[in-house]
Amino acid sequence: MKDKRNEILAKSLINYSVELKKGETIMIEIKGKDTLELAKELIKETTRIGAVPFWYYSDESLQRHWIGGASDDQFKAFGKLHLKLMKECDAYLGLRGSDNPFDLSDIDPKQMRKNQILYYKPVHLEQRVKRTRWCVLRFPNNAMAQLAETSQEKFESFYYDVCCLNYAKMSKAMTPLVRLLKKTNMVRIVAPGTDLSFSIKGVGVIKCDGQRNIPDGEVYTAPVRDSVNGFITYNTPSLYEGFTFENIRFEFRNGKIVDATCSGLNKKLNEILDSDKGARYIGEFAIGVNPFILHPMKDTLFDEKIAGSFHFTPGQCYDEAPNGNQSTIHWDLVQIQRKDYGGGEIYFDDKLIRKNGLFVDKKMEKSFSASALRGK
Repeated sequence: MKDKRNEILAKSLINYSVELKKGETIMIEIKGKDTLELAKELIKETTRIGAVPFWYYSDESLQRHWIGGASDDQFKAFGKLHLKLMKECDAYLGLRGSDNPFDLSDIDPKQMRKNQILYYKPVHLEQRVKRTRWCVLRFPNNAMAQLAETSQEKFESFYYDVCCLNYAKMSKAMTPLVRLLKKTNMVRIVAPGTDLSFSIKGVGVIKCDGQRNIPDGEVYTAPVRDSVNGFITYNTPSLYEGFTFENIRFEFRNGKIVDATCSGLNKKLNEILDSDKGARYIGEFAIGVNPFILHPMKDTLFDEKIAGSFHFTPGQCYDEAPNGNQSTIHWDLVQIQRKDYGGGEIYFDDKLIRKNGLFVDKKMEKSFSASALRGK
């Protein structure tokens, strides 16, 4: 069924998020049958501006038959092919709306690691993320509504409010927070089950304002790799590699995760953290500021933007905010600090910056409000 909101979103994605120009080529990866109407609008808008679309369909129900049985040589050949295609493109859009996000849950973890190392890392982490204009978004299908524990109709209304907010205004609102982070040496975070300290001195600070993810709404940096000490308990469930992890707790010593536990999946959790040497170090620290996203839905692209949250990410750092950590994983794990989730405090150089999810600076807090960022 045609939805006018898909046309609005497509125009924003093509012209703002990836800034596609006449004569350029864009790769559009389509996952899930429900995404096809938005995909049509993306192709239509790409054509209208004089660019060239290359699209293909893939989702976990297809991938499982490949990942589960492919050999090392097959993975390498698959990665080589996709790398050539990615290098030919000026931009990439990942439109993701799989029918069943648990389709890969029974795949051998060794096969998942091979896919990550031999395909995803060279094609997406090394080429797409570093050398291509890109944006990734989810689509409000019934599977996603179920994860969010709401009706599809209600979820669709929420989705389009979130995805069609005024990202130009959000970008402007982020500027003072970026300046503040750039001046900061030590960060301390205190919350139930959490007392964490680390340095961010000299590491880059980046706005996420609708040009990499939709929805968007975070400002990120990274800790100095060996500076993290203390412990953290994440109060947001995370769906990762087909498993739902809850109540993850890490203990750090000189940057390294020396103890990791969660509810019921300790072995799986530690297998992921033992993927390589960098997986037990943190590659990103980010503050979530999207006022339209308030509760977790087991979808990282949404959960990491929750107002009053932050995420502290084991694995690969970003080139724009490098701390030297290299890994095949990048696992955004979220703690919400609003009162309804137990509260918490963030200090920059011993000065209280945010309490119970609200910035102490009232002007800054108001600039991130729903009323300030709604509409044109």
